[in-house]
Amino acid sequence: MLDVVVFFFLLGVVARVAGSDLRLPEALYETLSIYLLLAIGLKGGIELSREPFAALMPQVLGAMLLSFTIPLLLYPVLRALRLSGPDAASLGAHYGSVSVVTFAVVTASLVRQGIGHESHAALWVAVMEAPGVVSGILLARLSRLKEVRWGALLHEVAFGKSVLLLLGGILIGALAGEEGTAPIRPLFIDLFKGVLALFLLELGLVAGARLAEVRRFGATVLAVGLLVPPVLALLGALAGWALGLSTGGVAVFATLAASASYIAAPTAMRLAVPEANAALSITAALGITFPFNIVVGIPLYIQLAQALTH
Repeated sequence: MLDVVVFFFLLGVVARVAGSDLRLPEALYETLSIYLLLAIGLKGGIELSREPFAALMPQVLGAMLLSFTIPLLLYPVLRALRLSGPDAASLGAHYGSVSVVTFAVVTASLVRQGIGHESHAALWVAVMEAPGVVSGILLARLSRLKEVRWGALLHEVAFGKSVLLLLGGILIGALAGEEGTAPIRPLFIDLFKGVLALFLLELGLVAGARLAEVRRFGATVLAVGLLVPPVLALLGALAGWALGLSTGGVAVFATLAASASYIAAPTAMRLAVPEANAALSITAALGITFPFNIVVGIPLYIQLAQALTH
């Protein structure tokens, strides 16, 4: 069964394709974007505050490096498939970041099969949200520049609205911890999924409006959505194995590498790279890769983890 928020995305697509007059005010979209980026960062920071960070440093650095590297690996491949620089950068950022729902599914599958995994695995999700987005924004900026002014470029990447909100939220959550963030929990934690549903409704409207444009990328988006996840899963599994993770941990690492973000990355890339085709990225991430991973990918990734660790 698909997560309920996915149906809101589908509702937006249907509404736009059917010619409905349904619209979300632009100011509301901006508010939802800011909320989601802050909430994701805060949840990640709270996870950081719960663990002895020094002991987890190798895993954290490995997860962040994996997330940052994925867009760099995908970018030349996507450019070879004749995607524009902004489109290739945006799509790479979606795969560099991660899907929280896919993470929830793989952990549930591991529990159902009696396969243990590290209790702090949610921390990997937290630290893999931002690096892929930063990498994608960096690639998008470079694709538009003939001469690179590195100081200005790094400042724009580090202090742009989307990255600043993500990293700022992580820092606030880590410093305040679970107790310190308790007063704002009803807003940023308890309401998160409802706000996410509204955001995906807007993404569905955006994607539905640009479906005709996506048709010219039909074979490309299908190939990327189906072929990229298994390759990235192998990369993630090898990284998890090299870090000495358990069988379940390797499976989670592989799944995170294979997943594509439909929360943080669409929000960040629409704000930071508005010229990129939002429909292309969200169709690949949510329309193809997400169901592929849920139905086919996760069982394969668990088998891959078992083969590597036994």
